[in-house]
This record gives sequence, C-alpha cells and structure tokens, in this order.
Amino acid sequence: MSNPSSPSASHVLDAGTLAPDFTLQATPDQKISLSELRGAPVVIAFYPADWSPVCGDELGLFNAALPALHRFGAQLVAISVDSAWSHAAYSAQRKYHFPLLADFEPKGDVARRYGVYRASDGVCERALFVLDKDGVIRWAYVSPITVNPGVDGILDALEHLESPTKQDTP
Repeated sequence: MSNPSSPSASHVLDAGTLAPDFTLQATPDQKISLSELRGAPVVIAFYPADWSPVCGDELGLFNAALPALHRFGAQLVAISVDSAWSHAAYSAQRKYHFPLLADFEPKGDVARRYGVYRASDGVCERALFVLDKDGVIRWAYVSPITVNPGVDGILDALEHLESPTKQDTP
C-alpha cells in the first residue's frame, strides 16, 4: 500500500509485479544483483540519505530486527542515492549487518524503476518492498519521508508469504 500524499505514489510498483532486477555497488569494490538473491524472500528498503536522523533510526531498527527477518529466511538490502564510499563509512560507523546499495550513477535509476525517486529532492522515497522467493513484489509501502515506518508491516508481509491463508483471516 502506498501513501497517496507521496509525490510519486501513483507510480510505485504494486504487489504482484515482478521486481525489476538491478546490480548496484554494495562496497567500493563489490556489487550485488537482485537476481543473485532469488530463492529466498527479499526486503528492499529505499531510504533518502546516509547520515540523516530518521534514516539512522530506521536502519538501526532494521539492524536490530535482522534475527526476526532471518527467521523467515529473508534477506534485507537498503538502497539510497549516496555513493558506495558514503555507505561504507556510514555502515561501519553504525555497525549495520546488511548491505547498503548505492543507486548513485546514474543517480536514482533503480529508485525510478520502482517508482520511488523524488526528483524534486534528488533522493529516494522512504519505501519498503517485500519480494517472494521468485522476485515478485508481495507488499509495498511508501512512508512519509519524515516518518520511520518501523518493521511491523515487513514482518506481517513475510508471515503472509509463509502461510498465504492467513491473509484471509481477520
């Protein structure tokens, strides 16, 4: 579900859509492709910028929630338009245990393909996508840029991947 007040919410990829593949810098000398992660659920967290207060809180919460994500077999990647060098310094300082991917050049290309690039600001929306093991988007959410969306929606979506009949239960 996307947030209608978001500038690009009408273009956000919907559940049921095959997630566009990408290859991005994970470190200055290492790349990760989404296709390499197939076979397990993947959580993609787009965030506006390294070193910003809300992003630090959000990514810190995701870092703390990694054991819960791993119980579902899920892998987490976070994407912003910052460089691999910025990500390396930020990740080392914050002790993140998941990759920060650089959608740096061409700037915001992957965020644009997912419908979560804020051209007016030159950053990504604060957006979450949960993909099934086949790379199909099963849940998407765009949060107001100043609000940490937390992990509850991610965990609910991962739970539904494991037992789809729970979606129909109140």
